Amino acid sequence: MLEYARWKYILIAVLLAVAMLFALPNVFGNAPALQLAHADHSPVTPAQAHSVAAYLTAHKIPYQSYYVQNGRLLVRFSDVSDQLQAHDAIDSKYQGTYISALTLVPLTPAWLRHLGLKPMPLGLDLQGGLNLLYQVDIKSAVHLLMQTYSQDAGRALAATGIQTEGISVVTTGGSTVPNTVRIVLGPKADVRAAQAALARPLQGLTIKAESTSSGTVLQAVMPQAQVRQRENYAIEQSITTLRNRVNQLGVSEPIVQRQGNDRIDVQLPGIQNPAEAANLLGQVATLQFRLNDTQNNPVVAQQTGNVPLGDQLFTDTPSGFPVLLRREVIATGDQLTNATVGESTQGPAVNITLDSRAGENMLRTTKANVGKQMGVVLITKHSVTSVENGKKVIRYVTKEKVINDATIQGVFADRFQITGLTLGEAQDLAILLRSGSLPAPIAQVGEQIIGPSLGRQNIKWGITALVIGMIGVLAFMAMYYKVFGLVADAVLVANVVLLAALLSMMHASLSLPGIAGIILTVGIAVDANVLIYERVREELRKGVSPQAAIRAGFEKAFSAILDSNITTGIAGLVLWIFGTGAIRGFAVVLVLGIATSMFTSLMGSRALVTLMYGGRKKLAKLHI
Repeated sequence: MLEYARWKYILIAVLLAVAMLFALPNVFGNAPALQLAHADHSPVTPAQAHSVAAYLTAHKIPYQSYYVQNGRLLVRFSDVSDQLQAHDAIDSKYQGTYISALTLVPLTPAWLRHLGLKPMPLGLDLQGGLNLLYQVDIKSAVHLLMQTYSQDAGRALAATGIQTEGISVVTTGGSTVPNTVRIVLGPKADVRAAQAALARPLQGLTIKAESTSSGTVLQAVMPQAQVRQRENYAIEQSITTLRNRVNQLGVSEPIVQRQGNDRIDVQLPGIQNPAEAANLLGQVATLQFRLNDTQNNPVVAQQTGNVPLGDQLFTDTPSGFPVLLRREVIATGDQLTNATVGESTQGPAVNITLDSRAGENMLRTTKANVGKQMGVVLITKHSVTSVENGKKVIRYVTKEKVINDATIQGVFADRFQITGLTLGEAQDLAILLRSGSLPAPIAQVGEQIIGPSLGRQNIKWGITALVIGMIGVLAFMAMYYKVFGLVADAVLVANVVLLAALLSMMHASLSLPGIAGIILTVGIAVDANVLIYERVREELRKGVSPQAAIRAGFEKAFSAILDSNITTGIAGLVLWIFGTGAIRGFAVVLVLGIATSMFTSLMGSRALVTLMYGGRKKLAKLHI
């Protein structure tokens, strides 16, 4: 007799039941919807949702249902025409209050939503979304590095008492980017001592001394190889930062990849708020913490235009009054290790955590300045595109504003709060700081909003291909292997259910390559069953009893199935780890499909066959 452990039957039954539950939301499909979010990022209340629904009803715009999810209102419609009509009506009524976006929402029943079960998200080619193309200002990246070198050089020379008459960043040697720190020494400066003092801060640069009519000039030139390295770093770091910001937006399976020499392609499938996403991704933002100048009057400085030496005047402040801040920076946004939104006695706040170096500097500063004021400066950069002489010209504009100017109440180091912000400002600032700053300004040079209509056609074709392929395989297996073929058919269906459940649980995005991966998985699972059944046939031809043939077929086919799946799985893992976009989407489905096909072919198929034939004492023939 054939025997199979009872716990294995229980395991298979439980896994299939759970898989059917997780895969169930994918059955209901999607519907056109309108998403409304407050412009100030505050959550939509049930009363406000009811008010919007009442407005649509009053204007005779039919909708199917509405609900609030993650602080945003989702209104579902039966067709696209009603969705567009509602979009126009709400924009005219609530312009400035809500940010509306066209989207697709799953038709998942409420009881499944309450359990937290969601269908697998669809890729850009299936459900539409936002495709952005950015250009990185790699020249600014090199220039910023050279500015850092010039500041370090100035501090090093001042520390050794060597006088200078000017330090600047210039372009030399036919370079297209600023690549040289030019230092004009004082008339009595020791050139050798200056070169020795600059050896460490200007490490990696080639320092040359020249005699001019104005005195000795030291030129520290960055090698061309290092310039290219810095440009590549700017691109790679920008890609990393954009990926971090996309993750903060909660977009599933985004594509952020380099395109050409200085461009980055960003694909956001199913993005719910394109305008907000584009605005957040392209921002170049950082913070500076500086002490206030309490000895000079900022109002007088604004009226006369005479800003004291070592100070900077800010007119964009929370109070509306001008503020004088010292130019010496205590800490910067680049030294942040974490930034989260929290609450304080003054309202929303951003909880800041600094690295050890900045924390020590902040500790020394606050110890010596308790009772004095410290300002927090937010520096943002954005691109402005204009047409000059028939050509598109991109310029970068820097904006500096004081977002917080408060009295130092006590001594603190690496952990403190920034207050005086609205909830929306706090959320945006936390995302920008937490995801990292961009090493150079980036300009959006392309934007394409892909509608879901093309995606629906792709879905139709993909599902049609999957159904035709499944029907063909199921029919062949049933005709060729008879009863065992029906077992294989049941196992194949279970395999697809398990795969859909895993993709839903992982919230992995399904694209056209993913559908191709599912079809390939079906073929892999069929191959495993064919190996097993042919082994059973081979044993029967040897005159072995039917039950012994079944046992031998599964045991002897195991090694061949394992070897073939391991080699395919290794290739899939490599594509998963190193691939991007469509390649990675295909690899995810392939690797998961190999795991589910191994489980269903070896355990599921054997459980069914044993259940059918294992208890028969007199078994003369197998229908295979």
